[in-house]
Amino acid sequence: MEDLWSVAVGVFQAWMFTVLFLIMLPAMFGLSLGVTGVYIQVLVKILEWATIRIQRGRQEQPSVPVPLPNGIIERAAGSMEEELEQLRRSRSLDGGEFALSDVFYFYKKGLESIVDDQVTQRFSSEELASWNLLTRTNQNFRYISLRLTVIWGLGVFVRYGVLFPLRITLAIIGLSWLVMGTTLVGFLPEGSVKNWLSELVHLTCYRICARGLSATITYHNKQNKPQKGGICVANHTTPIDVVILANDGCYAMVGQVHSGLLGVIQRSMSRSCPHVWFERSEMRDRHAVTSRLRGHVAARTKLPILIFPEGTCINNTSVMMFKKGSFEIGGTIYPVAIKYDPQFGDAFWNSSKFNMVSYLLRMMTSWAIVVNVWYLPPMTIQDGEDAAQFANRVKSAIADQGGLLDLAWDGGLKRGKVKDSFKEEQQKMYSSIIVGQSGAQRVEEAESHEKCPAARYMKV
Repeated sequence: MEDLWSVAVGVFQAWMFTVLFLIMLPAMFGLSLGVTGVYIQVLVKILEWATIRIQRGRQEQPSVPVPLPNGIIERAAGSMEEELEQLRRSRSLDGGEFALSDVFYFYKKGLESIVDDQVTQRFSSEELASWNLLTRTNQNFRYISLRLTVIWGLGVFVRYGVLFPLRITLAIIGLSWLVMGTTLVGFLPEGSVKNWLSELVHLTCYRICARGLSATITYHNKQNKPQKGGICVANHTTPIDVVILANDGCYAMVGQVHSGLLGVIQRSMSRSCPHVWFERSEMRDRHAVTSRLRGHVAARTKLPILIFPEGTCINNTSVMMFKKGSFEIGGTIYPVAIKYDPQFGDAFWNSSKFNMVSYLLRMMTSWAIVVNVWYLPPMTIQDGEDAAQFANRVKSAIADQGGLLDLAWDGGLKRGKVKDSFKEEQQKMYSSIIVGQSGAQRVEEAESHEKCPAARYMKV
């Protein structure tokens, strides 16, 4: 019994030495011993071998299914105006005339959306070209070889038996230090010393939590990092986005006041740093939210605000509509593009399918979190540009840099119905096509589209 106890004590000491001196201490100073880099290189080699073996197995076993492509509908490239005008020219129809055959165009578009719409597929996990040896991504996997199965089994042991306990330990330590550290710093008087200690505590704890996810983060164009008094806006894939960005600098968080463990963390963070938390009733008051955020930005000494204008998590393939409220505040916008490598793990949080605990467990049992972060040049609103146009311009820049699809759809469609304004906009566009108006004239007629016979027909 004493020998067993001695072995247990020895294992615990070795475990704590590894956690404290080989992971936490380097993380606190933003250093790396290179272990994660070697681990990622080994993973790449294993996954490359597995991909080749799976491809060879498909040739040897034709019964093994091939993964379906992401898109099963081949859509024509072009806007509704371009496609309809082309169809009407082919039928020799003049402007101002209505053809019942136009209805078939909308039938076609409707069926395409039912089979493979652009919105719903953005709220499901990204499909991989080949299996990455994670159990939850083997949607088309069949037994191919003994060696591949053995490698998968060893991966399960490493991820659940070694990495998972280590990551849980680091996450608990990081969050505990964040609560205790920010609470203690909160007792200090306001001044430069408190601000410096607050940023140090936040950076240290976020870096420990990032090591708890085996996160490998590459930051590009650091000269464009968000500055104090500005607003940082980024595309949103996962709640871990906050940890990824806060590893390289401190931000003032914006969000709703919560209860429970998350509420404890929020209150402790607010004592040391001016984060902006809103009560549920305040979140419904758009003017109150804008006023508080504008006051924060006006104080040039405060940390930049971190905002995810999409309002929900998108699956790492696209950027959807940015809410314009973030762009009505004023000040300088610092766009940031975030792109995760799906080969090592699925970072997307499908909140309608998994709660936060289940999602974090999935993240901590993945191979690793590998991500690229691009800081884009700061942007300001231009003369003659409204908040919605400014938001779209920033969104397009983020999508272009991150290699993401730029979609105009509202991420709120994840849980809600299509707004009537979207339907009315399609009606206005179709009405404008029939009466043959130019782009400028269409805008002018939009307010009086009720008088157009075609518009009345669309409402029937």
